[in-house]
Amino acid sequence: MRNFLKPMTSILLLTAACTSFGAGGGSMPSMGSMSRSESPSLTPQEQAINAYNAGVDGVEKGNELMADAARQDDPKKQQKGLGKAKSAYAGALKKFTKATQLNPQMHEAWNYVGYTNRQLGNYEASLAAYDRALALKPGYAEAIEYRGHAYLGLNRLGDAKEAYLTLFGSNRKLAAQLLTAMQSWVGEHRGNTAGVDGASLEAFASWVSERSAIASQTASLTREGASARW
Repeated sequence: MRNFLKPMTSILLLTAACTSFGAGGGSMPSMGSMSRSESPSLTPQEQAINAYNAGVDGVEKGNELMADAARQDDPKKQQKGLGKAKSAYAGALKKFTKATQLNPQMHEAWNYVGYTNRQLGNYEASLAAYDRALALKPGYAEAIEYRGHAYLGLNRLGDAKEAYLTLFGSNRKLAAQLLTAMQSWVGEHRGNTAGVDGASLEAFASWVSERSAIASQTASLTREGASARW
């Protein structure tokens, strides 16, 4: 399980005049030379950065635990690992929620509120958070892809396809990752069609196959695709 966003560091600038996170128009001094415990008083924006970074740490831990659980052959060990991963995601969710409370304009934190909720199976809350991130930053590719995964979790196949097509026109890398998730979804549901009728499943599988072929064909027309053969 990958992690799209990296922790915010002292290179991120906070503005005194603008409420949006990381915007231009002048910056406050870096927090890099002062530890959290040494700072006598942090602004809400600085506290939000600290909460966000702590949340990212939790996500990275959860991702590692999830990957480790997937490698386990023993069902008991696998379930134990998944439980630890969910605990890490739950802790991270609290941090990201705090970040959004301290700085409601931090679209990155809203995106991760969506991610951690999705990892915990809270799909509706996940979608609401992605919508908030996209309202703050229209066209935010990471949120569009994350939301596509949530649509798959809810079997909202039409919305998932729309998310993919949007990404295909703006961010091929994230589109490819969502397409991979779609392929996995098809494979999983062919073994267990719960929540999806057979006709819808096969129609979606056909669409995914067609899009995979198109993606492969168009990749050769891009500089990345051409250079891969040199």
